[in-house]
Amino acid sequence: MAVIILPDAQDDLLWLQDYMLDKWSEADWLNAEDEIFEKLSLVDTGFLTGAPVQELASVGIFEYHNIFTSHHKLVYRRIDGDTYVYTVAGHRQDFPTLLMKRLLKI
Repeated sequence: MAVIILPDAQDDLLWLQDYMLDKWSEADWLNAEDEIFEKLSLVDTGFLTGAPVQELASVGIFEYHNIFTSHHKLVYRRIDGDTYVYTVAGHRQDFPTLLMKRLLKI
């Protein structure tokens, strides 16, 4: 079992890091980063299962799930025991727009 952070999600993390370091402190970012990776670890071990992404489930796509941290929404999919992370979004971001941009890239 492994957590694979896909390139778009890596870009999300870097953007969030820059944003949080600009608006808050390094300690705040490190806490947020720890929380993100703790949640992903729980998903990867099977101790945490998120709900299907509502926007996708409404059109019959149930493979993608989301989990929440105190400040972020993470979208992932489990494939053959591995956890693939597609999106790391801040709670204040326009998630439907971000999701649509990602879908249109595919």
